[in-house]
Amino acid sequence: MGELLALASAACYGLSDFAGGLLSRRASFVAVALIGQLSGLALAFVAAAITTSALPGLADLGWGAASGVGTGIGMMFLFRGLSRGAMSVVVPVSAVGGVALPVLVGVTLGSRPSPVTWLGIALTLPALWLVSQPRRGTGRQVLPAMADGLIASGGIALQYLALAQAGPHSGLWPVVAGRVTAAATIAALAVPVGTGLRLRLPTRHTLTAVMTGGSAALALVCYLLATRDQLMVVAVVLSSLYPVIPVLLGIGVLGERLSRQQIAGTVGAGLAIALIVAG
Repeated sequence: MGELLALASAACYGLSDFAGGLLSRRASFVAVALIGQLSGLALAFVAAAITTSALPGLADLGWGAASGVGTGIGMMFLFRGLSRGAMSVVVPVSAVGGVALPVLVGVTLGSRPSPVTWLGIALTLPALWLVSQPRRGTGRQVLPAMADGLIASGGIALQYLALAQAGPHSGLWPVVAGRVTAAATIAALAVPVGTGLRLRLPTRHTLTAVMTGGSAALALVCYLLATRDQLMVVAVVLSSLYPVIPVLLGIGVLGERLSRQQIAGTVGAGLAIALIVAG
């Protein structure tokens, strides 16, 4: 069950990144990120209130809040990168640090996956690296966007690591706390990273931003539940396969073409999933 929840998290995050990335090319990426987190806050609050009767401890809320800081950093730089770079490059780059750091920390803290699972984990990083390789002749054009993706990966790593520390008795309230600090982080970064705190969007763009944030919040709910049913290392790796979704949608919807390296990386990601689930 934990593996399915983690894969559901990857699917929700992938769809969120695809929709948010497209919208960031047409509107302020700051507004897209902030409106998304506010809508995610509303969704997470309702879900937590319905499913959790006990009040969470301060420590659990603190871990959720720390996770939200990572989310805010990740979304700001990810959407900025997507606003000026190819989706099939920026999103996979954002996953590299997001999967590597939590795995290292998890192993240090005592996680012991099976040998087959380790093989899948070992395959994940090169697969993501291959998927992130730009097509020949576009390297200089995508370097700034790739840098944004790399910075975003640090925020995503913090998001995953911190949220996994919240206890099971806390329900979904850590996700709620995280949406609050994510929105605050985005607001704080609006001027130095973005173009200022301007939230006005056309109605159709606002609705898309709301759906993007809701999908991202659902991804974190699935991830949190996965960590309670599976090793954090496994949950992080499977959840971090979200780049496959926007890469494939980038091909089918945007007409982006994959290089041979990116094709190999996509196949490798599929094999990694099979090995981790089998383990």
